[in-house]
Formats: sequence, structure tokens, C-alpha cells
Amino acid sequence: MGKYFGTDGFRGEANVELTADHAYRIGRFLGWYYTRLRRERGQEGEARVVIGKDTRRSSYMFEYALIAGLTASGAEACMLHVTTTPSVAYITRLDDFDCGIMISASHNPFQDNGIKLLNDRGEKMDEATIQLIEAYLDGKVTVFGETLTEVPFARGAAIGRTVDYVAGRNRYIGYLISLGVYSFRGLKVGLDCANGASWNIAKAVFDALGAKTYLLNAEPSGVNINENAGSTHIEGLQRFVVENGLDVGFAYDGDADRCLCVDEKGGVLTGDHILYIYGKYMKERGKLLNNTVVTTVMSNFGLYKAFDEAGIGYAKTKVGDKYVYEYMTEHGCRLGGEQSGHIIFSKYATTGDGILTSLKMMEAMLHYKKKMSQLSEGLTMYPQVLENVRVTDKKAAQADPEVSKAVTAVAQELGESGRILVRESGTESLIRVMVEAGDPEACKALVDRVTDVIRSRGYEAP
Repeated sequence: MGKYFGTDGFRGEANVELTADHAYRIGRFLGWYYTRLRRERGQEGEARVVIGKDTRRSSYMFEYALIAGLTASGAEACMLHVTTTPSVAYITRLDDFDCGIMISASHNPFQDNGIKLLNDRGEKMDEATIQLIEAYLDGKVTVFGETLTEVPFARGAAIGRTVDYVAGRNRYIGYLISLGVYSFRGLKVGLDCANGASWNIAKAVFDALGAKTYLLNAEPSGVNINENAGSTHIEGLQRFVVENGLDVGFAYDGDADRCLCVDEKGGVLTGDHILYIYGKYMKERGKLLNNTVVTTVMSNFGLYKAFDEAGIGYAKTKVGDKYVYEYMTEHGCRLGGEQSGHIIFSKYATTGDGILTSLKMMEAMLHYKKKMSQLSEGLTMYPQVLENVRVTDKKAAQADPEVSKAVTAVAQELGESGRILVRESGTESLIRVMVEAGDPEACKALVDRVTDVIRSRGYEAP
């Protein structure tokens, strides 16, 4: 991770850690860099950059700041307006943009925001380009054989322009509809849009495929994104599905690159359940290339036991859909994801896509002609307790000898009967402590033992 950009972009509290000036300067550099890169490659025309945003109040501020920077450097800025992260990735590669930008802090509260950058293939931006941007933000960058403290402004007819590109969002909706294998007619489906980017997309897709669609948390105000809603607060959808007698429910996060599922009984299906269900479905049809599902180290022990019994291989990466996708690309895998609901279907998308994931779960349910609660039979999840501690310095807290000693002691106590995982968040100032074992009360006690040491050492943020 860099100074400003983490595993999922430049993220922080709006106008505190991430300011409008940051956005303007990022736009300035990207507009100049990609226009210059085109010249170096012998290509004509200005750089073309597509921008989407979620429903946070600050997203408009960052959108306009980015556009001001891009156009001041001579680029064409195409606006998708409120849309999902996967739609930006799709349109970036479909319409030959030089790069894509998504303004979102995903599942974070509305006060936070973020700038996610995508390359021309709709993949997360490479580290080399990120380092150039960070160097420019710090006042000096060496690129194209020059050392610059500022990039030149475009002049005259070379000044960039903005283009309303809402048609791109509509093409993405059409693309999702085209992936529907079965009609959803006769099925009642609940969609929790987290008052975020999916609120004006998800229902259109499910309606077009014939479902009777029920919406929850689809009235964004700019300050209610993810507020007791969506994939991070799924208990609301659980009640909603049961009270309305729905067949299934899907919960997205603020930018809709995550999806969790609720079955007809109100049970929650995590990303691990989704990987198990769809992994078996792909294997049975001969579609699971390399017979491998890509997971992260946060996936549950129970998932691996179920994969072993089903004869499905698996790989483990660091936490972050970026690392999952990199492994999938390198090894030719078709299915991967995280327990949190970032699921990547590499045949169809370059990033986690919550709406696509819900369509694929519907496909599996209709193929088997079973209720959603029946599809995860054969998968038994181990109790898992995760606690986040907000800290002043996550690297120092992680490296503290007393914290390390406590973690080692817990690991030795668990032995082969469970595991402990302590890691820094890639997007927030958090230390995440997770224990997995057969007894949930024991899990909680062991987590508390480590988090108590972190707090006693003075790392907890006020």
C-alpha cells in the first residue's frame, strides 16, 4: 500500500484525509499523463476518462473537482453519474477509455469517501501508476524522463470537455439483463440497496427478468448510505424477507461490488456460502477451470472442508478482491472472492459485482429447482468472531511485541482446533482480530484477550 492509496483506492473522511484539492490534483495528473502517454504511443486525440459516483453528499464535490483537474489538463471527462463500481469497470473496457474513476468509500459511513482508479481493462490501477500519482501529490514526480513539480495546463482548443455518459450506465444494465439464463417470473425477490449506488439499477434488472421485486433502503439522501442497511447490516433484510414471505433477498454495499444473500427462512449466506454453491454448480457443468476456487485467508475452515468433500480445489490469497483477481488472472481461474461478499466471475467481470452475483445465485437456485436454504447443504461453518479495533497507528499496533506475544499464545492454545488471524485493514485505521474455533464463547474470549492488549498498549483511537 502507498501513502495515500490503499488496497481499494484513496479513502478517508471527506475534506479531512481526502480533500477536494486531492481530487483536483489527481484529475490534473491523470488528464496530463494519459494524454502524454497517447502521444508517446503515437495515438491521436485527448485522454478519455469515465467517472462514476455513489450517493454520498461529498461525491458531487469530488466529481466536480476531478473533472476540473481532468479538463484543465486536456482530457475528456465522461460522467456516468450515480452508478456502481462494476459498471464503471465494464464501461471503461467496453468503450476504450484510458482509465476509469469511481468515487465511493464502499461500505464505509457517509462521512468517508474514496477515489478508486481503474486501468483501460477495467482492472484496479497498477502500482507503478499509483506511485506516480502519489509522487505528484507530494510535489515532485519523475515521468517520461522528466522531473516535474507541476504538470502543464492545456490551452485554447486543447482544454478538455465533459460529456454526459448516462447511456453507458444503461448499457451496463442491458448487459446484466443479457446474462439472465432463466426467467424469474413467479419469484419474490428482496433487494437491499444500502441507500447506495445500486438503488436505480438493481430493480431494473430484476424487473426485466420477470421477478416481483421488493426494495429496501433505496431512498438515498446523501447521508444515509450504509446506515443500518445493506450487506454490513443484513439483519434488516433478514426480517424483510421473512415478514414479506419472499423467496430470496440480496444485500449490496454502497457501491454494489459486494453481495450477501438471505434465504427464504431468513438465514444469511456469506461470500463463503456463495463460493461453495456456485463452485459446485460450475464443477458439475464442467465450467470450473483448473478445478479451483480462489479464496482469501478470511474464508471459513468449514468452506475448505466442504470443498475437500466435493472434490474442489482452492487457493488462498491475502485479503482484498484485488489479490483474488490477480491470482485468478495469473492462474486462469473463473471463480473467486471474499467472505464479505466480493465475488468475482472472471468470465463476465474484472471486479466484484454485487448485482451479477445475485443473478448467478438465482441461476443456481433455478437450475437445481430448490429453495435457497437447500443449496448450502453440505457446508458447515465454524464459529468465527471478528472484532475491529480503531487505532492511531495500525502498523505499530500490529508490530508491538506484547501484541505479538498475545497472538502467539492464542495460536498455541488453539492448536489444530482453530486459528487466529490479526491483520491491518487495507482501507481504514483498524486492526482486525479474528478467531475461529468450535465454540463461539471461546472464540470471543480469545479475541478479547488480544484486543485488550492492543487497548492496554495505548493504540486505540479516541
